Amino acid sequence: MNERSTETVAPVFALRDVSVAYGETVVLQNVSLDVRPGEHIAIFGQSGAGKTTLLRKLYEMLPEHTALIHQDFSLVPQLSVFHNVYAGRLDQKGWFHNLRNLVRADSVDAEDVERIVDKIGLRGRLWDGVSELSGGQQQRVAVARAVYRGVDVILADEPVAAVDPQQSIAVLDMLKEAAETVIVALHDVTLGLDAFSRVIGMRSGRVDFDLPVDEVTADHLDRLYLTC
Repeated sequence: MNERSTETVAPVFALRDVSVAYGETVVLQNVSLDVRPGEHIAIFGQSGAGKTTLLRKLYEMLPEHTALIHQDFSLVPQLSVFHNVYAGRLDQKGWFHNLRNLVRADSVDAEDVERIVDKIGLRGRLWDGVSELSGGQQQRVAVARAVYRGVDVILADEPVAAVDPQQSIAVLDMLKEAAETVIVALHDVTLGLDAFSRVIGMRSGRVDFDLPVDEVTADHLDRLYLTC
């Protein structure tokens, strides 16, 4: 793992007392944190703790240099695996090239996408419709799209929830290889502690703790998952 987290490196993200509300419901409350280039961060917390909202807030701050893997995958089921993965670079290509790819895929683009699709464990499925895939396979397509985007930061909301446990580490490793900075919300605490070097624990829309992984204790986790 190649991480640069010293205080002298300018942060990719810098939040100071950020709050987010939907209507009268406050989902983030006075969140402050810095994320520096090269950091690999797991976000823990119960459903409704604010993890998804935090990821979306970070994405809004740097959309051109960030890929966001949504918890619901956000794929187009009527299109092929190729076209869903290729969509990761739609904003980096010209409109005519994109239109032509919709009708007949460019051979170079197809080869680039196929390499990623093969690596994510979907060899031979490049031209299959996404609707034909299982939930775990669709989730891997969403991961492949983020990898293909080729940006500095990947944000992921439960990117391995539907993936076979034996493949989860490989998928997370692929994300960490693909982007310099990776922030992932996870329900699987053990997986997060094994795969990441910094942990942000969220509870009731607030940052409950923000620590290097080797400083996270059972007490921290017990408090985090207490019923609110």
